[in-house]
Amino acid sequence: MSTEGQGRSHWFDDEAGPVVRPYAMTRGRTTSAVQHRLDLIALVVVEPHADDPDADSSLSPEHVDIVDLCREAPQSVAELAAELNLPIGVVRVLVGDLVDAEFVHVNRPVPPAELPDESILRDVINGLRAL
Repeated sequence: MSTEGQGRSHWFDDEAGPVVRPYAMTRGRTTSAVQHRLDLIALVVVEPHADDPDADSSLSPEHVDIVDLCREAPQSVAELAAELNLPIGVVRVLVGDLVDAEFVHVNRPVPPAELPDESILRDVINGLRAL
């Protein structure tokens, strides 16, 4: 077997097609310029004034796919990763790029520490029942 054949078999899977490493999609970045942490359940929503992502040559096909999916309905970061079959880390970087380019915005969930205490909610329910 020639070295050329070995190189081809190393980087090409006949069933899957060419192998693209995740860092190639993010240009080697592990964080986006926006520098915010995206929870798995954070919702990605398309900006109403967003231009057509296909017209922006700085966006990759994965960026365009994310915008297209979110145009149909807001998607969580986890849903985007599953739908696009990409690692979460890659999706976080790509979503950060889209936030920076003002194609999407992210609705973050309320942190558990900021949620009302369960005992307060029970007291309110009991008070309403007493009326």
